[in-house]
Amino acid sequence: MYNLKLLWIFIWCISIGFAVKAQKKAETNTQISKNFYQKYIAVPDTLHKKRFKSVSIGTGVLWGGSLLFLNEIWYKQYPKSAFHLYNDAGEWENVDKVGHTYSAYLGSKLFTTFFRWTGLNEKRSVLYGAGGGFAYQGIIEILDGYSTKWGFSLGDISANALGCGLYAGQQLLWHDQRIIFKYSTHRMQYKDPMLLIRVNQLYGKSTPERVFKDYNAQTYWLSANLKSFMPKSNLPPWLSVAVGYGAQNMYGGYTNKWTDDITGKTFDRTDIQRYQQFYIAPDIDFSKIKWRSKFMRDFCKIINLKAPLPSLEINTLGKVKLHAVHF
Repeated sequence: MYNLKLLWIFIWCISIGFAVKAQKKAETNTQISKNFYQKYIAVPDTLHKKRFKSVSIGTGVLWGGSLLFLNEIWYKQYPKSAFHLYNDAGEWENVDKVGHTYSAYLGSKLFTTFFRWTGLNEKRSVLYGAGGGFAYQGIIEILDGYSTKWGFSLGDISANALGCGLYAGQQLLWHDQRIIFKYSTHRMQYKDPMLLIRVNQLYGKSTPERVFKDYNAQTYWLSANLKSFMPKSNLPPWLSVAVGYGAQNMYGGYTNKWTDDITGKTFDRTDIQRYQQFYIAPDIDFSKIKWRSKFMRDFCKIINLKAPLPSLEINTLGKVKLHAVHF
């Protein structure tokens, strides 16, 4: 009996110990939850309700308007279908994948700026902004999923996540964009009549269409601000170095062979070799320039275009080229 009582006392002590430990763990978890709530969820005292309402409405209008715009210039000309997946790895020499990454990066930056303006703290603004950028790109993927021409691409979604992560990761780690994702393009001239017809079908005729759709004219850059990585140096705060990626001679997704939608005639221009381009170039971080205009300061923090400066190109044809001005 004595041994049994000792056993019960031992079990009771162990139980109390586990209970106390569980209570402390619950309190710790509760405190962590409260800290997380206060840090990311709780509305800070600096929130401007009118601004938040304006941003919410403006974001909805922006989403709706831009999606209508995309539908008019892109999806309208293709028939719809049931939702389906589409594996487009390697299509357009992956320039479209880099484009998705850039769009998600820029969208995250834009939405973060909006939320920061409402008075939300930096971390919450970044999380909401990156989430908004990813959600917006996801809507586009859903539109792709219902188009017979394309489909829902897991590769595109991954590229979107990479772009949002590139922005949010830097902002949360450094409170700055030391490596800025940039974009440059120009209107290319196609002298071959056959290619011009094909390009007009693929990329459109107007300049706005070409800016968004002509993969042959696009270059995407990762521009690193040197002063931010070497703060004790005497380098100017705006000086950057950029590496870029593009591709040329793309008149079809995978090959330069296509069938005309109107005549049904097949064209084979596989004699024109497609190739990828890699660049290195000096650059200017326009957000680090002390603009007198508030508009220019705000504009450059968001858009921050690639400066039209010389570049060195190395391509998959084995050639090296120097461009006096690259944009």
